[in-house]
Amino acid sequence: MVHTENNSLIFRLRGVLEFSCQLDSSNETQGQSAISKSFQTLRTRVSSESLVFSVCSSPVLLWPNKSFHSTVENLTEGAPYRDIQQYIEVEDGGSKKSSKKKDKKDTGPSVVNLKLLLEVTESGDSASLSLCTVTKPQHSLKMPVCVDCVFSASGQDTLGSVCSGLVGSLCNQLSDMEEVVLKYRKSTSLLVPQPFHFQLPESAGLVTVIYPAGVPDSQLLAVREELHEKYGLPSDRPCFRRANAFHFPDEAYKDGYLRNPHTHLNTPNVEDANLYVVKGVYSYHHYMQDRVDDNGWGCAYRSLQTICSWFQQQGYTDRAVPTHTEIQQALVDVGDKEPPFVGSRQWIGSIEVQAVLNQLLGVTSKILFVSRGSELASKGRELANHFDTMGTPIMIGGGVLAHTILGVAWSEISGQIRFLILDPHYTGGEDLQTITEKGWCGWKGPEFWDQNAYYNLCLPQIPKTI
Repeated sequence: MVHTENNSLIFRLRGVLEFSCQLDSSNETQGQSAISKSFQTLRTRVSSESLVFSVCSSPVLLWPNKSFHSTVENLTEGAPYRDIQQYIEVEDGGSKKSSKKKDKKDTGPSVVNLKLLLEVTESGDSASLSLCTVTKPQHSLKMPVCVDCVFSASGQDTLGSVCSGLVGSLCNQLSDMEEVVLKYRKSTSLLVPQPFHFQLPESAGLVTVIYPAGVPDSQLLAVREELHEKYGLPSDRPCFRRANAFHFPDEAYKDGYLRNPHTHLNTPNVEDANLYVVKGVYSYHHYMQDRVDDNGWGCAYRSLQTICSWFQQQGYTDRAVPTHTEIQQALVDVGDKEPPFVGSRQWIGSIEVQAVLNQLLGVTSKILFVSRGSELASKGRELANHFDTMGTPIMIGGGVLAHTILGVAWSEISGQIRFLILDPHYTGGEDLQTITEKGWCGWKGPEFWDQNAYYNLCLPQIPKTI
């Protein structure tokens, strides 16, 4: 386990090694031995003096196994780990990078990325070549082995201890990969091992797990059960599915959606109130995204998409977030709507959201009915309990409007309440500052609701699964 304390700096080492071996399909024992020997060769290479770490966005090269030396005189084995930050180029406002050295007092990036390199054997190498004759048919196999190791430095860690930790993690990861390759080997066919990092609930650690490429999560249940037992995790929610993998803060999401804009808001000032908010990660879905003009009719669809994104990103489903057409087709399939509904611009409400979640994701929901918007102020206990136990976004529909509730600030003593609202009616681009400052994601008082309109709330329940 790699600890990731608040004051720590994550060093992340990535690179590609080439695995190659000769397999005799008629000899199972020989095949296992050949695979193990090839992985041992890789471990020997990364333990040799030819191993080099290249610090990304910097001129720094480190030789961790060659009496530790670097291309920068001041970066010695005993130097504090944070000294490396002053040589890393950082983003300077826009897309351009600044080559100016960082102030040592700057906390800098939370992740230091390194590339794994190996020095080419020099011509004067004394190692001799050997030849052998193979008389039986052999299968020559080659595959890329993509290593991805992390080490979280904190306290009194030095550059030397960081590099030693990364080398150790690298060797351990290759051993784990060997185990996975042998386990899922089929004759002369090998599956590529892939590393994933997970941050466990209520833990400051990262755990790295190797999964075989091409094997879906549905076929790795036994592996996840062992991991849950090993780390003492509950068996009612996923922690080790690929979708649960840790998202490094310096990596952008490829789909373009904003994640968790509510985390950038200030806490509302409500005396004696406790916060109860959505758990995990969701994407913000709103009007006019995905080249769909749904301005004026698609708010509940967008709220439903936000909810679906939560279930996807928590690993409860592999299904992509449904489109408007797929949502409409699901309602036709369950008999809620007639076929002409598909392709229309008709509204849907919380009852339809409940039906789609069940049809597409197998997720059940509770429905909370409120006859007047003024009554929502008295629902603090129910909403607090939902976010405390389920942690899923809530869709609320009233009249012709739908919103997503992401949490409440509620005082059990005074009954005061604020609602954390994600508004699907936003039509602009993915501008976090605009969204948070203009209230498209923000804390709202009870007056936000139409006091005389009725509301239905769809409270999705989490399935018991790992």
